[in-house]
This record gives sequence, C-alpha cells and structure tokens, in this order.
Amino acid sequence: QVQLVESGGGLVQPGGSLRLSCAASGFTFSFYAMSWYRQAPGKERELVASISNTGGTTNYADSVKGRFTISRDNAKNTMYLQMNSLKPEDTAVYYCYAKIVFGVRDYWGQGTQVTVSS
Repeated sequence: QVQLVESGGGLVQPGGSLRLSCAASGFTFSFYAMSWYRQAPGKERELVASISNTGGTTNYADSVKGRFTISRDNAKNTMYLQMNSLKPEDTAVYYCYAKIVFGVRDYWGQGTQVTVSS
C-alpha cells in the first residue's frame, strides 16, 4: 500500500538545524512532484517547499527562502528538507505530500512535529 513516512522532527533551539526525511513506498516515486507543508496550531496548512519529479525545479515559501533546502533521491524513494537557522515561528507539524505529474492522484504523510524553542 501507499505510504509516506516522515521522520527527523523534534525539539531544537532557535538558530538550530533539523533534517526531515520522507520515505515513500507503494507508488512510482519518480512520477510524482513532492512538497513539504506545515501546519501550526490554529493556522491553516501552508506550502513550505516543493520539488519537481526529477529534482530539477524547486520552490520555496518566502518565509523559508535561504534557510530551508528541499531535495530528493529517486533511487532511495526519499525526499528531504534541510532546515537551518530555525525560528520559533517555524514550529509546526510538517507534512510530506506527493502529487503525480500528470493526473490528480495525490498522497499525504502523517506528519512530524517540529518545535523551535529555548
């Protein structure tokens, strides 16, 4: 069955770093564009970063540009989010999202908590 499993979340101090991973299984990973979303308490889910199915194109929310880097390894069916210079406002549940390049099929992961606090 289809699975998107996030890992790497946790508690970090402001200015620190975390690396999130999203391991995919049950579908052809290289056919899907991938994204990271996040949702803070009381707020709507927002797009953080996205990457094309080949990895050749990336996009970032203005709030994370220059601090976060999205990447993927199609051989390992895994997507990553390197988060540096973390701020308290980055605190949220981070979700992995897959969207097939041609069509409407999509999948969500279960989320991983990131807390930035001193």
